[in-house]
Amino acid sequence: MGEIKISPDYNWFRSTVPLKKIIVDDDDSKVWSLYDAGPRNIRCPLIFLPPVSGTADVFFQQILALSGWGYRVIALQYPVYWEIFEFCDGFRKLLDHLQLDKVHIFGASLGGFLAQKFAEYTHKSPRVQSLVLCNAFSDTSIFNQTWTANSFWLLPAFMLKKIVLGNFASGPVDPEMADGIDFMVDRLETLGQSELASRLTLNCQNSYVEPHKIRDIPVTIMDVFDQSALSTEAKEEMYKLYPNARRAHLKTGGNFPYLCRSAEVNLYIQVRLSLCHLSL
Repeated sequence: MGEIKISPDYNWFRSTVPLKKIIVDDDDSKVWSLYDAGPRNIRCPLIFLPPVSGTADVFFQQILALSGWGYRVIALQYPVYWEIFEFCDGFRKLLDHLQLDKVHIFGASLGGFLAQKFAEYTHKSPRVQSLVLCNAFSDTSIFNQTWTANSFWLLPAFMLKKIVLGNFASGPVDPEMADGIDFMVDRLETLGQSELASRLTLNCQNSYVEPHKIRDIPVTIMDVFDQSALSTEAKEEMYKLYPNARRAHLKTGGNFPYLCRSAEVNLYIQVRLSLCHLSL
């Protein structure tokens, strides 16, 4: 079984797309890490937000493919933020720093929730042109952890990693999915205690999306028919929240279809961008 981190595509990505670090808050410990690929003259790029366990490079296959097709793609890794509002404010400052007035956002799991909350946060002066929500949710109460969310900061890193790994697929999977899981486990190991604790806090603290504030934004809901951390109830809630959304169903792909089913995911993303008449 080949490992993604030693694959030619991943090594090509790491050797051609530099990792940038940017500070936009007064607190200089809050560092955004990002990969920015494709034409810099495009002022409305596609931005990728990772799940709890992910780093910016989990989207390397999307970066390579979409930038190769002429799109500008930015994959982010967030600093330590403990409140949704704090994240949204930091993300806004980052976009200001990058001189980006409008963006499309692809968010995976927690990244999808944060994408919706940012669209909601900026609804009076809209900055989000469209959303692709992959295995995403709209209400943190589905995890039944709202009462413990404020204690994650106390837990050691190994316990936090155990919580995250508990949501990974445990049964037999095909080689591509196994490689994707292995890669995500490897990425998880690179995250420190405060990074994991803050992400789990954002993932579980009592919060939900207010759909009336973002109803005019085009949405694609991307999910899988096989096992993932997202319950059927959570999926149904997303469909109800966005009755006019396009649906991108993948037969298989688990929690990380952007890694193990990248060709399908990239095609769905391209469809969403073309529907928004994104010019190359």
